[in-house]
Amino acid sequence: MLSVKENTTVEFSLTLLDKFAETVARYPEGRQKSALLPILHLVQAEYGWLSVDAMDKVAAYLDIRPIEVYEVASFYTMFFLQPKGKYVLEICRTGPCCLVGAERMMQHIEDKLGVKEGEVTADGLFSWRGVECLAACGYAPVLQIGPEYTFYENLTEEKVDQLVDELKQKAQTK
Repeated sequence: MLSVKENTTVEFSLTLLDKFAETVARYPEGRQKSALLPILHLVQAEYGWLSVDAMDKVAAYLDIRPIEVYEVASFYTMFFLQPKGKYVLEICRTGPCCLVGAERMMQHIEDKLGVKEGEVTADGLFSWRGVECLAACGYAPVLQIGPEYTFYENLTEEKVDQLVDELKQKAQTK
């Protein structure tokens, strides 16, 4: 579902527009919509998330309807439709992970960070969300942390605390 809490005015840079043109050129004439996924990745890399204004401008650039962009952006979990933290903790919430404690881990993450799923911590460092299968059922519960998408298995509350503390230290040294 499209869920945006804030919107910003977006003006694509000439560099970004050049990347768009390179991307569209890979596809046959009249098939510019085929460039939608890579262009959305470029926009998200530039702005951190996909605002409605950014998606509308992508639609205008590709000469497609805005709903076509919204449908794609809201379908794929790699796209963020609201601002996110510098580090995004994604925990598998499918059956096998839940059977061995994923729901408990999600509650622990919420308590540790002090934000609900999809929200951003006051310092802008963290957000978290439950995601569908991370393909490691035998090592559940599992977590991946973006933007590097490092993967952690056999989670415990202590491991989550250690990961969050390490990321806070990492952010302070940068």
